[in-house]
Amino acid sequence: MDYKQLIIRGISYSQTQSGAYALLLEHEETGVKLPVVIGNFEAQSISLGLEKDLRPPRPLTHDLFTKFVNSTHYTLESVIIYQIIDGVFFSNLNFKNTENGEELILDARTSDAVAMAVRFDAPIYTTEQVLNEAGILLEIDNNNELPEPETASESETSDLRKLSTEELQILLDDAVREEDYDAAMEIQEELKRRNKKID
Repeated sequence: MDYKQLIIRGISYSQTQSGAYALLLEHEETGVKLPVVIGNFEAQSISLGLEKDLRPPRPLTHDLFTKFVNSTHYTLESVIIYQIIDGVFFSNLNFKNTENGEELILDARTSDAVAMAVRFDAPIYTTEQVLNEAGILLEIDNNNELPEPETASESETSDLRKLSTEELQILLDDAVREEDYDAAMEIQEELKRRNKKID
């Protein structure tokens, strides 16, 4: 089957479901975006998986499963989003044993599959049929475009900008230790902004 590769475009607060997030996956060639509704825990887990240098003091569930998979000599080869029913995406995790080549396919929630993909740097694919169906859904919702991922409020961002890099690093360490990942991500963004200015 001719699979289409997707990239992660971002995570936004969901406008339709309170307390939920929308994970934006995109097919670069066509620009079709697949908005996948995910929970707060999965949103944090995907974000932390993308931020390779931000490590929680204790492993999250996806980190634990990643260590287990590695210990059994398997690696995640790819994630396939193979179906969409009533707006719900269905996915497979495709594992391969690095010693004997044995393949293993596990059914998974798409949010969990993406959280694993970012930890293994595994590609994410979908079918043309899913792209076509999701594309139709996106056209229906075109007047209600997803917002940019929300970060700190203007006052909070302003407060962070007043701090020195050393103070921000201390705050970041404290936030990670206390498992306040929302604050950690905001501080990380401010540090990245400063590093870009230096570059």
